[in-house]
Amino acid sequence: MVVGILATFFGICMYAAPLSIMFKVIKTKSAEFLPMALSIACFLNGICWATYAILKLDPYILTGNGVGAALALIQLGLLVVYRNPPPQEDEKPSAVELAHVV
Repeated sequence: MVVGILATFFGICMYAAPLSIMFKVIKTKSAEFLPMALSIACFLNGICWATYAILKLDPYILTGNGVGAALALIQLGLLVVYRNPPPQEDEKPSAVELAHVV
């Protein structure tokens, strides 16, 4: 039982690790810091193991990987919402702005 609880805890920590930069992604409105391949792999891995746990009725595997799949889904949501970074404002005025000044 102790090993199951520890494995569940560390499994959830593994899935939640990429979310440590979630606030940076939201603040910058850019998902360039979140690796898409890792997020997809974590989601699919969590779904596969959660399905296996349901079939075998194993609460330890289901808890860790069910939460992991949900956390990976949050990562994928952030990737979808913030997939295009906002345009950078240049310090130099553009040619159109200079034409209006003259």
